[in-house]
Amino acid sequence: MSLSSYVPWAEKHKPRSIAEIKEIVGDADYVDKFISWLKGWRPGEKAALLYGPPGVGKTLLVEVAAKELGYELFQLNASDARTESMLRRLVGQSSKSVSLYSSKGKLVFLDEIDGLYGAEETGAVKTIVELIKESRVPIVMAANDPWDPKLRALREVAIMIEFKRLKVYSIIKHLKKICLREGITADEKALKIIAELAEGDMRSAVNDLQATAQGKKRLSVNDVSWLRARNRQYQAFDVLRMIFVSKRCDDARNVINSSLLDYESLMLWLDENLPRQYTDPEELAKAYYYLARADIFLGRMKRGQRWELLRHVIDFMTAGVAMAKIHPYKFTKYGFPQKLLLMAKAKDMRAKRESVCEKVASKCHLSRRKASTEMIPFLHVIFETPGLVKRDISRWLELDESMEDFLKKQG
Repeated sequence: MSLSSYVPWAEKHKPRSIAEIKEIVGDADYVDKFISWLKGWRPGEKAALLYGPPGVGKTLLVEVAAKELGYELFQLNASDARTESMLRRLVGQSSKSVSLYSSKGKLVFLDEIDGLYGAEETGAVKTIVELIKESRVPIVMAANDPWDPKLRALREVAIMIEFKRLKVYSIIKHLKKICLREGITADEKALKIIAELAEGDMRSAVNDLQATAQGKKRLSVNDVSWLRARNRQYQAFDVLRMIFVSKRCDDARNVINSSLLDYESLMLWLDENLPRQYTDPEELAKAYYYLARADIFLGRMKRGQRWELLRHVIDFMTAGVAMAKIHPYKFTKYGFPQKLLLMAKAKDMRAKRESVCEKVASKCHLSRRKASTEMIPFLHVIFETPGLVKRDISRWLELDESMEDFLKKQG
């Protein structure tokens, strides 16, 4: 596989102009509001605060607008510069100096400002307000949730521009373009499933499209069916964040009571995301110690049917993991547990195998067991070998496209 195949499609196929972005968002007015603010900004005027759910194009619009309108973009994740001294050093100079590379000057962009937490960040918010008032260049901020009380001072010195979740048909339209560029023939029902499960998040939709379609010539409904199983765990991201932000054992322990996750699934989510949240080796070692203890007690509970141990399992995986924290909570993008993804894919493959076995058993008057052990191995060989005979066999067995793909891949 070439190196180019590893390029994320969300990056490879992202809009490159303001016009392309407007084509995707349709009749939404937030693009025009931002461009109007940027073109008309003068020293002493308010900053802009772009807010809305992840994946709706806040960061993208700032990057594209800066390039198209001729600004030198200075971009910083606010949660990475949380002290007054860091902000003044990194942002202060940029907000007062002229650009050597652009006639329009600089555009300062502070992303994820709602990722600020703790006592240090109180001073950071105050510093950002001062920088906005002193700045000789436009300053843009972005947040998923701008209504946190600690951000009130920032709301008062900024115009609020809300980004809405993208409509399903807008996402489908963009996914069709990507499929066309990648040479993929996609079932519109499959694209609709991806778009609906994305819940207005274009980046998520494109990532799912790449995960299900890359390397294929056709995309069917069966190819995306495992996404539904994954999406049922969507609330896990909030559960993880609530555990990691907890400062008291009771708060962390109570999170699981309002969670859609069972304790075993939560353990998988924690195991996958601890290295993302805890970057300090001491924090990570302590967190994994408590998660390992939870796993030990879970095993004892299952083997001996000793359900009184469940409270210890929950204590270790919630309060124990939360109290391993040394440094203030930092906003982190979590990932889906690979084990659950593999299990969902394996379940999908088993379902396809059962469907093929049923077809073969019916036509050949065999049991499903014999069809599986005596006929399927030969069909694998036939379908991976070039030739026309497999077309006749497929027609006779009445196989659909997903069943043919299964036989080709498993050969």
